[in-house]
Amino acid sequence: MPLLDATATHPITLPDGTLYRDTVYLKNVISHPRMEIGEYSYFTHCGKPEDTAEILAPYLGHSVRERLVIGKFVQIARGSYFITSSANHPMTGFTTYPFRIFKPETFGYKDLPVKDTVVGHDVWIGHDAAIMPGVQIGAGAIVAAASVVARDVPPYAVVGGNPATVIRMRYSPEIISALLDIAWWDWPVEKIETNLAFLETGDLAALKMA
Repeated sequence: MPLLDATATHPITLPDGTLYRDTVYLKNVISHPRMEIGEYSYFTHCGKPEDTAEILAPYLGHSVRERLVIGKFVQIARGSYFITSSANHPMTGFTTYPFRIFKPETFGYKDLPVKDTVVGHDVWIGHDAAIMPGVQIGAGAIVAAASVVARDVPPYAVVGGNPATVIRMRYSPEIISALLDIAWWDWPVEKIETNLAFLETGDLAALKMA
């Protein structure tokens, strides 16, 4: 029996057989025109599955210009959320008060710049992290708990703090380049599970041969 079921709503079953309902596969509970989500990416929260999109990205409306793009195998811990560009206030004048949102005919700031927020594959976002508008997080990165990510994060970096800065790189540039070339997240799930021991132990030579 495979470890992963791409069709599951709640992918975790505890050793006693209890279905753990706080964790959901995002792709299977979110239907949002401005979100793109890869398979096996999960989020843990206490809300209803149908409320997941609003909990994860509370300011991302259905008619906004920006997108939230989340890759495959992303792990998002409880309390984390995305503040997308639609939450921005105008900052080019002498006031940041959003006067236009209080009348339907002027609602929104179509002239404000927007940028997609993109999370790469196999990213781990720790408890209570906040991801700010337009941030790009590279594959394999780790975001420490309670961090505020206000700038782009390189692949396989460990970042933390407010604002989050690079604490260290997980691997050397040569290994990072090799892992990005291997792109195991694009393999069929059967191949991933066959080579799981190499992924878990960091056997790069074996992964190259897989």
